[in-house]
Parts: sequence; C-alpha cells; structure tokens
Amino acid sequence: MIKANNESGFVSHLVELRKRLINSFIFLFIFFIGSYFFSEHLYGFLVEPYAKAVKESGIERRLIFTALQETFLTYLKVSFFAAFFVTCPYILIQIWKFIAPGLYKHEKKAIVPYLILTPILFLLGGMLVYYLIMPLAIKFFLSFESTGVSTGLPIQLEAKVSEYLSLVMKLIFAFGISFQLPVVLSLLARVGIVNAKFLKDRRKYVVVMIFAAAAILTPPDPITQIGLAIPLLILYELSIFSVNIIEKKNNIDA
Repeated sequence: MIKANNESGFVSHLVELRKRLINSFIFLFIFFIGSYFFSEHLYGFLVEPYAKAVKESGIERRLIFTALQETFLTYLKVSFFAAFFVTCPYILIQIWKFIAPGLYKHEKKAIVPYLILTPILFLLGGMLVYYLIMPLAIKFFLSFESTGVSTGLPIQLEAKVSEYLSLVMKLIFAFGISFQLPVVLSLLARVGIVNAKFLKDRRKYVVVMIFAAAAILTPPDPITQIGLAIPLLILYELSIFSVNIIEKKNNIDA
C-alpha cells in the first residue's frame, strides 16, 4: 500500500513537472515569435555600442554578411536570445512552484532571495558588457587599423553580422553567469561546504583562477579580461561578507 502511494506520488510529480516544462516552452515560443517581428530593432540595439564607438573614427562603417542565410539565422538567434532573456524569470517561477511544496517554511525563506538575486545579477553583468566593456573593447580593436602607409594597403574592419552577434552574446552570457558567484558561494555556505575563513585563506588562489577564467571566457584582449576579472574580485569579496552574515545568523539560530 505504501509502495503504491509512493509510486502514485512520484507519477504525480512527473506530471506536474511535465506540465510546467510545457508551459515554459509555450511561453518561450510565444515570445520567440513576437521577438522575431522586432528582430531588426533588437539587433540594432545590440549594434548600438559598435555604432557609437566607430563614429569617432571618421570612416563610414557597415556590417556585412557573406552567406545568403546569414542575416536570417542571425535574426533567429537574436529573437531566441531576447525571448529566453524575457522568459527566464517565468521559468524560475515555474521551478520555484514545483519545488516549494516540498520545502519547510525556513527553507523557502532562505531560497526566495536567491531566486530574485539571480536574474538581477545576470542583468547587471549584461549591462556592464553593453555600456562599458563593449565600447572599450571595440575602440581597442579598431586601434589596430592601418591607413596603408606602412603596409601598402589600408587595413580596415568590416565586421560580419553573425560574428558580431556571437561576440556580444558570448560576452553577455560570460559576464551574466560569472556574476552568479555570490549566489553560488552563499548557497555553498548555507549547506556547510564553505565558510568565510575558507574563502579568505584561499583568496590568492581565487585571484589566479578568476584571471584565468576571464582569459578563457573573453576575447584575447586586456580590456574585456580585466573588465570581467575586476568585478569578479569585487563580487568575491562581497561573497565573503555575505557568508559572514550567514554564519552569524546560523550561530544565533543555533
């Protein structure tokens, strides 16, 4: 009898999970279709840092595509990127509604801040890329152009539509995911895997790891690498501070 109840409970959980996944997929698909109608404007928004940066060069610029389907596929990617970005909070809510019934009241109170903080930190990482890192990186790369005096022929940038989008998306995701560092460390502290002393003692190793990760996740230029590494170092220090608060709270509750 107990076994039958367990099996029926497991099946009901799977049915609920399936329902929430389908709802999330439908929500994502609807926003994807809607985003495609504005894909040109969305791509124009992503190109804005490039457009502003190249205006100062005094050279007429354009974005090119070298395959017939390239622009179409780029717009599809932009549409999916925008739809996923918009639906992420909805997906997190669906996940929360699925796991919340199995949690105690104090566990719910502990997790809710992280569900709110996760998309906010991702957005902050994306904004840092869009408003600061990309303009600086573009100007850095454009500095290698040549008028042809010493090379015989001018060397000028003609960026491809798809390559520019890939670069922007890679940087936004790299910064957005990296900005989840305080969330990850705080959760590890709550379950007792790390503590403030552990994080402080390993600070020098973390500095090396952060710069190594920045070198891997970003293009090979010092602007974007430093632009990712410095915020991560600040977030690591903030993580130590938040872990200290968690430990004090746990000691008081104990």
